[in-house]
Amino acid sequence: MSFMYEKKILTGLLDSYENSLLSTGENKVAIRIAYAFTAKQLPAYFDESSTAYEEIHAGLKALQDRGFVEILWKKGKEGHIISKVFLNAENAGAVYEYMKREPKTDMERSALRALREIGDELAASAFAENRTPVTLKFITYLRERLTEHKSVKEYADIGDIAGIRRLIHALRCVEENEEPAYIREFSIRSFGDSKIFESMIGLIGKVFRNFGESDANADAGKLMDDKSILAEYGIYHTPNYVYMKGTGVFTLGGAGGRIDLSALSQGIGISGADIGALGLMEAGSIKRVITVENLTSYYALQVPDSLIIYLGGYHNGVRRQLLKIIYENASGAEYLHFGDIDIGGFEIYEDLKRRSGIDFKTWHMGITELKRYEKYARELTENDRKRLDKLLQEKSGEDCAYYDVLLYMKEHGIKLEQECCSAGADRDRFR
Repeated sequence: MSFMYEKKILTGLLDSYENSLLSTGENKVAIRIAYAFTAKQLPAYFDESSTAYEEIHAGLKALQDRGFVEILWKKGKEGHIISKVFLNAENAGAVYEYMKREPKTDMERSALRALREIGDELAASAFAENRTPVTLKFITYLRERLTEHKSVKEYADIGDIAGIRRLIHALRCVEENEEPAYIREFSIRSFGDSKIFESMIGLIGKVFRNFGESDANADAGKLMDDKSILAEYGIYHTPNYVYMKGTGVFTLGGAGGRIDLSALSQGIGISGADIGALGLMEAGSIKRVITVENLTSYYALQVPDSLIIYLGGYHNGVRRQLLKIIYENASGAEYLHFGDIDIGGFEIYEDLKRRSGIDFKTWHMGITELKRYEKYARELTENDRKRLDKLLQEKSGEDCAYYDVLLYMKEHGIKLEQECCSAGADRDRFR
């Protein structure tokens, strides 16, 4: 038999074997692992113009003679048409050796041994529980799954121990990072190579979304993209700037220089590296601080006596640092958030309040705007509805100022991007 067919059949049998309790000895009843001969499973066998028929028969008879498999012929077609082939489980070890394939249980043991070593080393580090909670939680997940012989292929290849170690090292480096850096700088610092970390970003983001903060109010974090997640830990794709405009006089570095935002029609962008050197003067002139979700709306907005900050979706540590500086000097101002009137907009709003510790209020994110700009509204997707129902359930027992907005969105099946109403927002009357 051509090794191509032999490999396909034996691989199929071993795959089924590894997915059964038979491979771990945990089966309560007798199990037979079979490879069914169907036109879909093995089309060449049923192709009359192919020589595969004779090759497969001869090859399987040889494998049966070696004690690897047992052939079951179709009733009434003995010796002519195969119905299925059974794996001889007692000789599974010999089949693995013949196929030069490492048994799944052996790979699980090797991976568990490596995870124990990594976990013990990490847990022994000072303050590890506080410094690397995501990494430790992820390691625990992998260990529990492998102990129960469950798949972890969503995150790791158990046959690649070096890859598992590399992923966990990357997660740990992200959580322990204390110095702002661009991705390639961070990669060199963590791996001695400028490209290794970049190749893992998608998987790293997935781990942080699924194993990050677990309290109910942190669900918004599960929707953050990879770029936003890394920015939380001071790791950036490009220079990290915060844009602000409107009312406010700042000093930079205590050198006596003054930055008067009112003199600049579209304000300024401050690098994250310089935020800590900012100081706020004449805070009394700021009646309201407005964070804006989208850049187009930020540019369009002109509101008197207001300090306007471009949030850019989910805020990060740099933007929180700026808000802290402002709040410490202008705590008497009104704090408002202007975002999309959709489930993502309200999730970002909740995340902003929770992470900043400031009691922001929603601004122009109500039923009035939904009605006024309804012709620009879009239909809710199925995913929108699921997330909307979840947020409604969470807020049902709370004094939630926008609960009626969520209900209106659900009842009418609509959502609205803030750009649709931002041009008129600054014309509304302020009290």
